[in-house]
Amino acid sequence: MGQLFSKKNKEVFSAPLGIDNPVTVQVLGICSALAVTAKLEPAIVMGLSVTVITAFSNVVISLLRKTIPNRIRIIVQLVVVAALVTIVSEILKAFAYDVSVQLSVYVGLIITNCILMGRLEAFAMQNGPWESFLDGVGNGLGYAKILVIVAFFRELLGSGTLLGFNILNYEPIQNIGYVNNGLMLMPPMALIIVACIIWYQRARHKELQEESN
Repeated sequence: MGQLFSKKNKEVFSAPLGIDNPVTVQVLGICSALAVTAKLEPAIVMGLSVTVITAFSNVVISLLRKTIPNRIRIIVQLVVVAALVTIVSEILKAFAYDVSVQLSVYVGLIITNCILMGRLEAFAMQNGPWESFLDGVGNGLGYAKILVIVAFFRELLGSGTLLGFNILNYEPIQNIGYVNNGLMLMPPMALIIVACIIWYQRARHKELQEESN
């Protein structure tokens, strides 16, 4: 049990949640961060979907890594990911149809998500199933964390709601001058919020700052 949760494995899981976040440090998965964060609910579902797919595709590829011919490894990875994406997509249509409609084509595009393909190639192909599972969960949750933060501010300040519940659209709040900012619902605001998160993270962790020439 101690070996399963060794210091190295804890770091594999925790690093993507902070100092090696796939969105703010590796700058991957930005497209979906723009597309699905106008509301909090689809952002949460998208984040969880990517987490599940990344974790289990990592495990499958790790188990198969010694039997996959090098020249077709990318094809095998895509087949595994496509199968998992199809399963997740069908589950969403069955149990969360409205959210599935909001996510539109972006669930299908998880197949080509840079975070997912990067972890398969860089980690799962070189490590065991348990380590690969932790890496997949960590990177998926790191991605989901940023999506949730961005969606929280965009929905709250853009629509005055959270998860569809009214938070700011009350007369006393509007009487003191509050007005929903429609600009927050536009994709560029997702980039600005992500940029603010990157700025905060790099200000807090000096080792992430590039040295000036």
